[in-house]
Amino acid sequence: MAKYEQKMRESDQSVIEFIENVDSPKKKEDAYKLLEIFEETSGFKAKMWGPSIIGFGSYHYKYATGHEGDAPLVGFSPRKAKISLYFATGDTEREVILERFGKHTSGKACVYINKVADIDVDVLKELINRSITFLQETYGS
Repeated sequence: MAKYEQKMRESDQSVIEFIENVDSPKKKEDAYKLLEIFEETSGFKAKMWGPSIIGFGSYHYKYATGHEGDAPLVGFSPRKAKISLYFATGDTEREVILERFGKHTSGKACVYINKVADIDVDVLKELINRSITFLQETYGS
């Protein structure tokens, strides 16, 4: 059986260069705000993961199926439609915190926002810290 090839990897691509190539001036401005908030809150320097995710810190996961890999502890991506925020999945605390977050939608792995002005930045910081704590407790530091 062929080994699964992980698509999302940490890269040496410049985070600033990536943000500078964001088309929308407002999304670019929000990306810089998020960069500052995520770096300050997480304590990790931003790194590109794959072609479009700005990630902070990393952890190694291994599932019961044998699939394993590395992923950022938290991250975001200023996509065309919405800004995607990446937090730990499987943490029931996340849903409780999101109730106070502001205007957003969420999927299994992502929380989507239109702009930083729509959310409570203090709650964003809480989500970042909670995600890091949950992943480090689950997978080790």
